[in-house]
Amino acid sequence: MIVSFYIISVVVSTCLLSLPVAVKQGFHWSFIDVVFTAVSAVSVTGLSVVSVADTFSTAGIFILLFILQFGGIGIMTLGTFVWLLLGKKIGLKERRLIMTDQNQSNFSGIVKLMKQILTIIVLIELIGALILGTYFLNYFPSWQEAFLQGLFASVSATTNAGFDITGNSLIPFANDYFVQFIHILLLTLGAIGFPVLIEFKEYMTRREQYRHYNFSLYTKLTTITFFALMLFGTIIILLFEFNHFFADKSWHESFFYAFFQSATTRNGGLATMDVSLFSDPTLLALCFLMFIGASPSSVGGGIRTTTFAVILLVLYSFARGRKNVKVFRRQLAEDDIRRSVVVSFLAFLICFIATIVLSASDHFTLMQTVFEVSSAFGTTGLSMGITPDLSFIGKMVIILLMFIGRIGILSFVFLFSNRDQHDSYDYPTEQVIVG
Repeated sequence: MIVSFYIISVVVSTCLLSLPVAVKQGFHWSFIDVVFTAVSAVSVTGLSVVSVADTFSTAGIFILLFILQFGGIGIMTLGTFVWLLLGKKIGLKERRLIMTDQNQSNFSGIVKLMKQILTIIVLIELIGALILGTYFLNYFPSWQEAFLQGLFASVSATTNAGFDITGNSLIPFANDYFVQFIHILLLTLGAIGFPVLIEFKEYMTRREQYRHYNFSLYTKLTTITFFALMLFGTIIILLFEFNHFFADKSWHESFFYAFFQSATTRNGGLATMDVSLFSDPTLLALCFLMFIGASPSSVGGGIRTTTFAVILLVLYSFARGRKNVKVFRRQLAEDDIRRSVVVSFLAFLICFIATIVLSASDHFTLMQTVFEVSSAFGTTGLSMGITPDLSFIGKMVIILLMFIGRIGILSFVFLFSNRDQHDSYDYPTEQVIVG
């Protein structure tokens, strides 16, 4: 049902973007391009076969904003808000759908969680729009254009959508560190995970009541992994580009280029430069970061930070000869370990197959193809400039990857099987030679 709801949202988004009022007068685009843009918006990826600034009218920009909000927060979060407005009772079936859509493991406080997510994200977007809109008065001739740019930039960054109406992403602000810092902050708040934001809010409001506030294992694990990957990306980019792209740059230019590109590969899709100017080792590192993506129960895709963290912990425990995986005085559940392995392997397999198909259908370099595939699966939106030149088959491959990246590998797998199916019998256990 979750997948069906997202398919319906793509259909509705396609219809909205097909309206004559959504595009500028005289502009015509093919059906596959409309579908591609709709899927990219619903999945908050940001890959686009057309220029948003040159294609959409003011009405179309607001339609796109609505779709980004819908896709970023999650279909069940906004669905819960609508149900509450209509006075509908949130029953067991609805709670199960919400739990699946937000990658939650139990029903406890699920409706309250949805209310908090919606409140926090909208508040972050409004504050971001106010700050950026006011600051953009220095860049744009009228306050209407400045605040429209600020609103779109805030929503696009917070939902990690990667769309822009500047016509050139954030390249015009490549030397404006204030604009970059605000975008990094919004990107991080959107990608780090809604439960992390809620727990942090609880800590800030109740720290005087509790002598020791205990953050959940999820919050500890995903926060450390998230910022460790951001630091890793910054250092790797600085090292690989020291004698290449950064050769003629000052230390602060190099740092902000590296820092911003590391942050935006976590699902942002915005860029302060043409990423194709990076060397191949840097591009491969960016593919790795895009493949991991954001945190669970966030606006982002990929295999997610906790999945990557669990895989690392499993490898570490195995190397130490431990049978159980322990971290922060807790022991990881076997189901979580099994799911992490399945998600990682299937994600790699899907991206591998997509790379082969795209290499056969489109004549781009292997680096360009791998980068586009990683960006689509991670719902990141960064590109080496090949998106508008994709063939029909290439566009369908990227559409499928963006859709899978948004709904998640587990939801995709559960399309073909019953997640609650249990065997009524067991066979004798026998070991095989592996490794």
